[in-house]
Amino acid sequence: MDLLTFKLILVLALFLLSLTIAAYSTWAERKVASIMQDRIGPNRAGPFGLLQPLADGGKFFFKEDFTPANAEKFLFVLGPALVMFISLITGAVIPWGKSLNIAGTSYDLQVANIDVGVLFIIGMASIGVYGIMIGGWASNNKYSLLGAIRASSQMISYELAMGLALLSIIMMTGSLDLKEITESQTNGKLWGFIPWVSGLNWNIFYQPIAFLVFIVAALAETNRHPFDLPECESELVTGYSTEYSSMKLGLYMFGEYVNMFISNAFMVVLFFGGYNYPGIEWVTQHWGENTAGILSIVAFLIKTIIGILIFMWIRWTLPRFRYDQLMHLGWKTLIPMALVNLLITGAVILAFGN
Repeated sequence: MDLLTFKLILVLALFLLSLTIAAYSTWAERKVASIMQDRIGPNRAGPFGLLQPLADGGKFFFKEDFTPANAEKFLFVLGPALVMFISLITGAVIPWGKSLNIAGTSYDLQVANIDVGVLFIIGMASIGVYGIMIGGWASNNKYSLLGAIRASSQMISYELAMGLALLSIIMMTGSLDLKEITESQTNGKLWGFIPWVSGLNWNIFYQPIAFLVFIVAALAETNRHPFDLPECESELVTGYSTEYSSMKLGLYMFGEYVNMFISNAFMVVLFFGGYNYPGIEWVTQHWGENTAGILSIVAFLIKTIIGILIFMWIRWTLPRFRYDQLMHLGWKTLIPMALVNLLITGAVILAFGN
């Protein structure tokens, strides 16, 4: 198998994986809510309601596709399409597993191994703001425009805090390459003396403040509770998506869940060792590269799914912020925290080295 064929298969697998996890995140969200609220949740469409995401997808396709008379029709369609495209393309630079050996050739489980993977994801997330802003403006609706403005200012504000948190990781690892950041968490001073715990040298142990800033910023970036003000039903009638129906609305909703999946995958790479797991080097030496590679994919997905479940747990636990509280937290709390953490990281590296 040549490299191009492998990459095409990997792209298709990643596309299907992202859509499947996003679809079943909607089912999991309802189940988590039902458990926390002592009710049943989805249970009619298939066993345990497992066919509910398929039923919801079919419903979106068959609903009336309504476009307001005074809307900017091209931009009205471009908005949700851009959100979905940006959500999916960011997964291309994430290393999903160690490597697989096929017919004597080792293949990395990463669509595009670029030197500036961190900047690529941050850049794509910044472009994603346009999808929401365009959709809100093109709807020619005051509620939609207000929701879009809220979303844009919220996402831009929290991107600053997220970027500062990322700088601490970049300073520690000395690289913007997500593969190198992952590999740097395989062995280290913290657990390196215990062979079976190799692969547990995670950045979360060194940068807990950066992690705290990052996860709060990620919640705001993905418009999740308690930061879902851009689509606040009580004030804005779902905000930027008010005038959308059918699959255009579905793309906005689906893009949010894909964003949540990719955000958690990104967080796993930065703070939780990526595809590393305890004993990964031992498994590679004794059971072979392919066994270690398959287990690394499983480990990565388990960590990512745990992160998604935590996002859902937060949604059904915390109340929604007021907008002034949202801005206060971003500008007056998270950014100063990230700056102080960056200063401490730089001082420690200067004093003791990496």
